[in-house]
Amino acid sequence: MLSLLHIENIAVIQSADIQFDAGFNVLTGETGAGKSIVVDSIDAILGGRTSRDLIRTGAKAALVSAQFTQVADLPWLKENGFEQAGGDLVLQRQIQQGGRNICRLNGKPISVAQMQELGRQLINIHGQHDGQQLLDPESHLSYLDSFGETAPLLHDFQSSYQRVAQLTRQIGQLQMDEAEKARRMDSLDYQIRELERAELKRGEDEELAQRRQILRNAGKLMDGLEVAHYALFGGDESDGALTMLDRAESALRSLGRYSEPLAQLADRLLESRYELADVAELVAQERDGLEVSPGELDQLEGRLDVIYRLRKKYGNTVEEMLQYLERCKQEREQIQYADDQIVKLEKQLKTAVEQTKVRGEALTAARKAAALRMQQRVQTELADLDMPKVRFEVDFAPKEGKYHMDETGMDEVQFLMSANVGEDLKPIHKIASGGELARIMLALKNVLAENEDIATLVFDEVDTGVSGRAAQKVARKMSDVARHKQVLCVTHLPQIAAMADVHFSVEKGERDGRTYTAVEQLDRNQRQKELARLASGERVTEALLHSTGEMLDQAEQWKQTRT
Repeated sequence: MLSLLHIENIAVIQSADIQFDAGFNVLTGETGAGKSIVVDSIDAILGGRTSRDLIRTGAKAALVSAQFTQVADLPWLKENGFEQAGGDLVLQRQIQQGGRNICRLNGKPISVAQMQELGRQLINIHGQHDGQQLLDPESHLSYLDSFGETAPLLHDFQSSYQRVAQLTRQIGQLQMDEAEKARRMDSLDYQIRELERAELKRGEDEELAQRRQILRNAGKLMDGLEVAHYALFGGDESDGALTMLDRAESALRSLGRYSEPLAQLADRLLESRYELADVAELVAQERDGLEVSPGELDQLEGRLDVIYRLRKKYGNTVEEMLQYLERCKQEREQIQYADDQIVKLEKQLKTAVEQTKVRGEALTAARKAAALRMQQRVQTELADLDMPKVRFEVDFAPKEGKYHMDETGMDEVQFLMSANVGEDLKPIHKIASGGELARIMLALKNVLAENEDIATLVFDEVDTGVSGRAAQKVARKMSDVARHKQVLCVTHLPQIAAMADVHFSVEKGERDGRTYTAVEQLDRNQRQKELARLASGERVTEALLHSTGEMLDQAEQWKQTRT
């Protein structure tokens, strides 16, 4: 669970340490006080998107640090080279003005992507935007697959579907009318003839470029090689370096009998003599081999010009042009024998489609079985949330298209509901009010959370549009969830805040011309006052304080009945 959250220089929070506990943790405060900043900070430590705009004005960087305790063994840690000491983890993220993020796990650097992977296994954040996802039928299938744990069956289906898609593309590429086929064949024939006439050879362009460099500088090369040859071998009027080195070695060798160091020097000169002799021989070969034929440079320039013109059309190098030629030949052959190839591929496609449909039907059966379980569980949750008359159903329809399938399977899935007795089931987005949507979302999240190992759930103002008795039901439902998982909730409702095991107040104030936000854990008396503020605003009367005191007592009594 998340035990400590440290926030530094994020928006209006200069510095805050929030010590969360197990059970139901609630944050309340005036609108704009900074409650969302706490949630944004948690999202940042989970690898969520951040911006340097989060950094407090005047600060060089912002920092979020989160300590997790009693963390279950996570295979991800070993897979990424981390040790889990005593079930504790510390995640840190620094956001710098330049946009750079520095992320650490237990003091060791990690990437933002790694932080995201780990974060998904530690905390699940449910915000107001989740209600919009619930209204979008495109997201319903993913909700159902998550509940039904159909990932293995979906993976098998997608493997087969990819083969269907691949074969379909190949057949489409081969299918063309006779006029188009003739035009393409003419184009391929022209390109093949042009490239074959050039008689290109691999590496030819590089060899010609090197030879051109030599021919263009033949005079300089010959003069330089002559000087080097004369210096090494000498001539009629002077000795070369080889002869001089021989003399030096011979002189030192004769003195070696009197001095060991001189003998060693003679040995070194002899080794140098061998190396120099090799160099001299190579220089001689280069000089003797430097032959330039009249007109050779013109011929070479002409050949390079041919290659240059081809390069503009077929590739940057001779190697790429030859590869292009091979592809043209293969395509020409495919077109020539396209009909036979299409027949062959269509047989393979038929087999692939049949196999994919078998896997798709298995996936559909698993989804429909999961849908029945989901309907029952959501109905139970909705009854607990004071919506016993609401009917919820998962509607199935076949996919449209040639094979009635796509990469998600063979099913179109949509959540339907009826808010009132006697009313027909209709799509959620056409029926649900704001308060109903919040409770349906909570019901779904609770159902889905049963299959997750995540220890901490964060609810960010998901109670929008809920009030009165419904708010009381939502509060009790969250308290029930908090018996098995750590729950963090940002709320404006006194009914929900009263049910908290730990209550934090987020308050904004001014000091020295700057805005500051503080997070404080409330005691019993402070909670009474905060609940009264939530219920009535600024005017807090003794009667209202007495009422909120009773609200806290009733919440404690109800929680004790659940133990």
